[in-house]
Amino acid sequence: MNGGIKSVNVAGLSAIEVVDRQQKFGPNEINAEAGASPRTVLVRQFTSPLVLMLVAAAGLAAWLGDIIDTVAILLVVLLNGILGFVQEWRAETAILALRRMLSPVARVRRDGMEQIVPARDLVPGDAVLLEAGDRVPADIRLAAAMALRVDESVLTGESVPLDKSLDEGENRLFMGTSVAAGRAEGVVEAIGAETEFGKIAGLTTTAGGKVTNLQRHLGVLARQMGIAALFLSALVAGLGILVGRPVVDMVMTGLSLAVAIVPEGLPAVVTVTLALGASAMVRRKALVRRLQAVETLGAASVICTDKTGTLTENKMTATVIRTPERRYAVTGTGYDPAGHIETEGKRIRAAEDAGLKALLNVAIICNNARLNRAGAGWEMIGEPTEGALVTLAYKGWVAEPDRHRIVQELPFDSDRMRMSVILRHGSGHQLYAKGSPEAILEISSTMRQDDTDVPMTAEDKAALHEVYEGMAAEGLRVIALAGRDLTDIPDAPEDDLVFLGFVGMIDPPRPEVKAAIAGARGAGIRVIMITGDAPQTATAIARELGLAPALVLTGDEVAAMSDIDLAAALEREVLFARTAPGQKLRIVQHLRAAGNVVAMTGDGVNDAPALKRADIGVAMGQRGTDVAKDAADLVLLDDNFATIVGAIREGRRQFDNVRKFVRYLLSSNAGEVVAILANILIGGPLVFLATQILWMNLVTDGATAVALGAEKAEDAQMRRPPRRRNEPILGKAGLLTILTLGLYTGGASLWVFQHFMHQGVDIARTASFTAMVVFEKTSVFAFRSLRSPCFRIGWLSNPALILAFLAMLVLQVLAVYWPPLQSLLHTVSIGW
Repeated sequence: MNGGIKSVNVAGLSAIEVVDRQQKFGPNEINAEAGASPRTVLVRQFTSPLVLMLVAAAGLAAWLGDIIDTVAILLVVLLNGILGFVQEWRAETAILALRRMLSPVARVRRDGMEQIVPARDLVPGDAVLLEAGDRVPADIRLAAAMALRVDESVLTGESVPLDKSLDEGENRLFMGTSVAAGRAEGVVEAIGAETEFGKIAGLTTTAGGKVTNLQRHLGVLARQMGIAALFLSALVAGLGILVGRPVVDMVMTGLSLAVAIVPEGLPAVVTVTLALGASAMVRRKALVRRLQAVETLGAASVICTDKTGTLTENKMTATVIRTPERRYAVTGTGYDPAGHIETEGKRIRAAEDAGLKALLNVAIICNNARLNRAGAGWEMIGEPTEGALVTLAYKGWVAEPDRHRIVQELPFDSDRMRMSVILRHGSGHQLYAKGSPEAILEISSTMRQDDTDVPMTAEDKAALHEVYEGMAAEGLRVIALAGRDLTDIPDAPEDDLVFLGFVGMIDPPRPEVKAAIAGARGAGIRVIMITGDAPQTATAIARELGLAPALVLTGDEVAAMSDIDLAAALEREVLFARTAPGQKLRIVQHLRAAGNVVAMTGDGVNDAPALKRADIGVAMGQRGTDVAKDAADLVLLDDNFATIVGAIREGRRQFDNVRKFVRYLLSSNAGEVVAILANILIGGPLVFLATQILWMNLVTDGATAVALGAEKAEDAQMRRPPRRRNEPILGKAGLLTILTLGLYTGGASLWVFQHFMHQGVDIARTASFTAMVVFEKTSVFAFRSLRSPCFRIGWLSNPALILAFLAMLVLQVLAVYWPPLQSLLHTVSIGW
C-alpha cells in the first residue's frame, strides 16, 4: 500500500489528506477473526442435537394438546440456552478487553507539527516518529535511523533484537514489533490487514474451525439416544395400535418413552458443569473462550509450546562473567538489580576488583538502555541485551556515567558486529566497546591481567576462543567487552583494544515451568518446544527445564523433510528451532493425524495458525498478540505456563465428572424405560406420565447431577495417561452399569406399581413414581467415583451432593402432598 513512498515530507500529511486516506483505506486494525455477535452466540446455544430433539418433543406435545409437557420441555431448552449464552458472552467480551497488543497511540508529524494520535487512525503516507520502548503501529519504511534495534520476536520468535538501517532489506519496520534501542522516523507503507502482521493473521482464517473432543462425544451419544428413542417409541406405538389400543393413547405413550430415553437435563447439566469449571479456571488466571475448552485440554496428549515469553521470562539476564583471570557467577534474574556478583564463593563489588570494575564500566557506558523504578519493581527501557548489561553493572555497584561526557558513539552494525562509545576523561578520552567475541578479539592486541595490560598472543586468543565456545555450548549469548585510552580521537579508534572479558547471558526460564513440565509428563503428556530461537539456546533452556530432547531440528531441516520423515521425527523426543509459522502449522497437523490431542501455546502472531488448527489453542493474555488471542480457545491471563497444568487437572476432572453424571442420568432413564416398556408389554397402564418423567429427569435428576459435577479431583487423576482421542463417554463398562442399574430400578418400581394396583391406578402410579425418585437419588452415591468407594473418597467431601440429595427428597414429598404440584404431576397422597 503506497509502496512508492520513499522519503519523509518534513511537514507530514495535511488534515485534509489524512481524512481522504482514512476514507480510502479504512482504520488501521486487523480483523483476524470477527468477534461473534450476541445473536450468533445465542443461536449457537440451540443447535446441539440434544436441544433439537427436545424442541421436536415439545412440538409433538403441543400438537397433541399437552400444554404442560410443552411448557416444561421449552423451559429446559430456554434454561440451557441462557446458561450457555451468559458464559460464552462473558468470555467474548473479556477477550475484547484483552486486546492490548497494538500500540493505542502513535507519534506522527502532520501539518508540520508533532501530534499524538490513535494508532487506528494512521494512514499510508503518515510520518511516524519512534524511539526506544515504542510499539511499531504499522508497516513503515525508514527515512532516518540512529542506532536502531527492533524486537521482532512476535513475528519471528527470535528473542535477539535486529539492527535496522536505511540499507535496502533492513529499512522496514513491521506492525506489532517494538523498538528496543535507538530512534527512527519513517513513512507508513501499509496498515491493518495489508501489513505483514495482517497477512500472517490471514493464515488463521485458512486453518479452519474445529470441533472439540467433548462435542464429538456428546454428538455421538445424542445420535445414539435419538435413534434408540425413535425406534422404541415407534415400536411400542405401532404394536399398541396393532393390538387395537387408541391411536392418541399410543402416540402419547411413544412420546413418554422418547422423553424417558432422552435425558432432557443433560444439555443443561453439561453446560452448568463446564461453566463452573470455566469459573474455576478464571480464578486460576485462565480465561476459557469456549466451555468445552477446559475439557479438551484435559484430554491433551501433546503440548506444543513456544519458548520466548512462554517458557522463559523474555528478560535477558547476565549469569556468567569470564575475564582473562577468573570466572564470576551472577545471581538474580530479569532486570531487578537485587542480585550480586560472586567468585570462589565470595560476593564481590567492582571497587574490590580492578579487572571487574573495568569490564562493568564498559557494560554501563557502552549502552543505551536504562532501568527505571516501576512501583515495587523495575522497568527496563531499551534492548534486552543492553538492559542485562546495565543490570549487571548495578549488581557490581558501578555508578551511572555522566553521559554529557560522551563525545562520540559508533553504533552497532552487522558488518562491524560491535558498538563503541568515546568518553571525555581528564585531558584525554577513553573508548569503550562491546560486541561479538570474534569481532572484539580480532581488534584486541592486549588483555587486562592483575590490573596490568599484557600483550595477547595467538595462544591467548585461541584459549579465549575456547572459553567463548564453551559458554555458547551452555546456551549463553556471549558478549565481549574491551576498551582503550585515547590521547586524541584517531580515524580508527577501535584498533589495539584491551580485552577485558566475556559476559554470558540467557533469557531465563520461568521458575515454575520446570515443575509444570514435570507434572505434564507425569500425566503422560509430551511437551514439544517449537521456537524461532537458535538451536543452542533452545536446547540449553529445554535441558534446564527437564525436556532433554534426543533430536533438534531447525526450520530449514523441517522444510527439507518429507511428511514420512517428519512423522517419524515426531515420534521421538524432538525440539524445533528457527521454525517458521507455516512449519508450526505443519507440525501440529502431523501430530493430530497421528491421533494425538494437541494443545498449542503461543503469544505471537506467527503462532495464530497453529493455535487455530490445534485441538486447543492456548494464548498468552499479557504478551500475546491480538491475533493469537482471537485464534485461541484458552487465554492465560498471567502468561504462566504452569497455569496449563492446572487447566489439565481441571479438564480431566471435568471429563470424569461429565462421564459420571452421564452414566448416572442414563441409568436413571433406563430404569424409567424398563418400567414403562415392561408394563406395556404385560398389558398394563402407563407406570409414569409424561409430566412425571420430566419431573424426574429435569428437576430431581438435574440437581443431583449438577452436584455430582462438583466432585473433586481424584488422587490418581494426574498419574493416568491421557485418554484416547476416540474414547467414548460410556464404553462397554458404562453400558453394563446402565443396563444393570436400569433393570434393578425399573423392576423395583414396576413391582411397587403392581403391588399397589388394588388401591387404584393413581395410588399405584404415585407410589411407583416416588419409589423411582428415591432409587435414583440414592444411586447417585455409587457414581461419585468410577474407581473408589465412598468411604475412601469421604462421605462428606462433596457437601453440595448431600444438600442436593436432601433437597430433592423434600421436593418429592411436596410433589406427593402439595396440591399445586399434585395437579401438575397428577399425584395423590399415599400416606406415610
